[in-house]
Amino acid sequence: MQSPDIQRIEHIKEYCSEIIATIQRYGDTFEIFDKDLDFQKSISFSILQIGEHVGKLSDGFRAETNTINWSAIKGMRNFFAHNYGSMNRMIIWKTATCDIPNLLDFCNEILK
Repeated sequence: MQSPDIQRIEHIKEYCSEIIATIQRYGDTFEIFDKDLDFQKSISFSILQIGEHVGKLSDGFRAETNTINWSAIKGMRNFFAHNYGSMNRMIIWKTATCDIPNLLDFCNEILK
């Protein structure tokens, strides 16, 4: 049986992969993202779900893997959950296109 942390990392990896696939499906420019509410919601939901799983990682796992800014990921989740209508789409886009690929690489490395 896998540890709960590893199970959560698998879920985080799945959401990262979904974000990347969504960008490939809709388009890889901010202009497309900025004009398409479904695209925005899809990406935002996956980022929110990643934050949910991060919030359940053990303190020990977070301490051992401190190359990832877990508190920033959880903080973004909290911002989504409580201020969705006021999220800056450019921040969401940069998270999806810059941070998510790095998080996916991290997850793949942990799951080796």
